[in-house]
Amino acid sequence: MSLTLAAHGAYALSFIIDILGAGGAKPPEIAVAMSSACARHRCRSMTAVPSGSAFWRFSLGFYRQGGVAEACIRLQDLEGVDVNLLLFLLWQAVGGRVLSERDIEELERRIAPWRNATVIPLRTVRRALKPAPGLIPAPAAELFRIKIKATELEAERLQQEAMDELAGSSPYGRKVSSIEEAARGNLACYAMVCQTSFPEPEIATLLAALGSPEPKLEE
Repeated sequence: MSLTLAAHGAYALSFIIDILGAGGAKPPEIAVAMSSACARHRCRSMTAVPSGSAFWRFSLGFYRQGGVAEACIRLQDLEGVDVNLLLFLLWQAVGGRVLSERDIEELERRIAPWRNATVIPLRTVRRALKPAPGLIPAPAAELFRIKIKATELEAERLQQEAMDELAGSSPYGRKVSSIEEAARGNLACYAMVCQTSFPEPEIATLLAALGSPEPKLEE
């Protein structure tokens, strides 16, 4: 599935500018907002139902849980986490899998080149345009920023699709019986890889969201 807004035109874009205006919004949040905007305004050219890999669908559902977006952004900005890797570890936890530090380091090695070449530069440009420099009229500058947001979304979706394939070809970690045990183990190992400790309020938010009816492991 491509959620790149260039394929849908300025008409659909005009409906989502208001709901995508928060400079801290992360791409899974963008996809949820796009679907909501499409439903409200009957934009039949936009895909309202998320598709893609099981990991991508999990991310879209999990990210809309209360407090999750804010917790992920804080961990990204303050602790240096890759939100896609964080979501991957939580997705694996739903399947009862605990990854080792070595597993996470290997994942980081595999995904870092793509993230550093695409996701981070696009995020940097997007944030630099809020507010935009004064040369360009504000509506045109905002439209341009939204297109960059959509491209950032697509870069993250592609990263997640690749990570899903990695998990399918060679399952990571070991099985445990409890989702919470798996999630806590994965978060602890990721914190060690990041050489930091994740704040307990953010951990609590993510664990509470995992316990809600929305997150599930799809085949």
